[in-house]
Amino acid sequence: MTARAVLRPMATGVLLAVAAVLLAVSVTVAVTIGPADLAPLDVWRSVADHLGALGGSGPAEPALGVLRDGIVWEIRLPRVLTAAAVGAGLAVAGGVMQGLTRNPLADPYLLGLSSGASLGAVAVLVLGVGVLLPVAAFAGAVVAMVAALSLAGSLGRLTPARTILAGLAVAQLCAAGTSFVIFWSATGDSYREILAWLMGSLAGADWPAVAIAGGAVIVLGTGLALQGRTLDAFAFGDTAASALGIDVNRTRWTMLTVVALLTGALVAVSGSIGFVGLILPHAVRLVVGAGHRRLLPLSALLGATFLVWADTAARTVFEPRELPVGIVTAFLGAPVFALLLWRRRSAAGDLA
Repeated sequence: MTARAVLRPMATGVLLAVAAVLLAVSVTVAVTIGPADLAPLDVWRSVADHLGALGGSGPAEPALGVLRDGIVWEIRLPRVLTAAAVGAGLAVAGGVMQGLTRNPLADPYLLGLSSGASLGAVAVLVLGVGVLLPVAAFAGAVVAMVAALSLAGSLGRLTPARTILAGLAVAQLCAAGTSFVIFWSATGDSYREILAWLMGSLAGADWPAVAIAGGAVIVLGTGLALQGRTLDAFAFGDTAASALGIDVNRTRWTMLTVVALLTGALVAVSGSIGFVGLILPHAVRLVVGAGHRRLLPLSALLGATFLVWADTAARTVFEPRELPVGIVTAFLGAPVFALLLWRRRSAAGDLA
């Protein structure tokens, strides 16, 4: 074994440790940012009080006082943790989609998931039953996934090109349905509510949202991140992957389904937040290369950190107004993605 082969896992471990510490610090500091005067130690005191209460050993009165403890535990911390979970999940899903389809422009919404979720969400919002929004959004995403994969499978073997085209067709159909529902039914304040959700927003995040997004990332996201070797095999094409003993069609169906379920759960609590699943895997590749065993876990940690700060900017920069976080990720993501494309072109040379 060469010295370089030994150093690469060590360097990856250091990067993951640094990224994990950066995420923990970011979550703590983000909770303190806002009109209330809070310090990082206050955040951990509140967490300790509530964890102690769960174990039956917490104080009767919060150490921070009822008001400040409520700001930390009931308002800010669930939102920040939801942002971290959504950012991590979207980054992993984007990296997997790019690997499965061998398409650098692939993102978690490739199968029309965002459009399907939007159709379900808008339908319940115009009906005035917003309490069902997460369920309807997830159901819409699953229906879009089934439609896209069924359409691609009906054309023959499930290939990247067929998957992409089927996803585009389903996305356009769902987008047309969403526009029709808004045009025909939306009135009064429902327009603002619908617009905020379509642009992506974490304003209503609570502990159930943390449970949904966090649970999906822990169960489904971890499962995807452990498939690094399989995704590396797909990078050389279906024939090469098959020669390595991989059942290409079954594996692609399975992983696309898991990505779709993960994305559906995330979109159900946050709306459609763009660019996270597209740019984070590209940015991480510049640091650790194309190997998915390093790419996916690091993308998860950095994606979580990125969305925590994007959402913090969304709720504080124009205070007392609040932007949908999807606007912030688009403002940040579009120029960063253009820069990444320019760097790749410069590195490869002009082949035209």
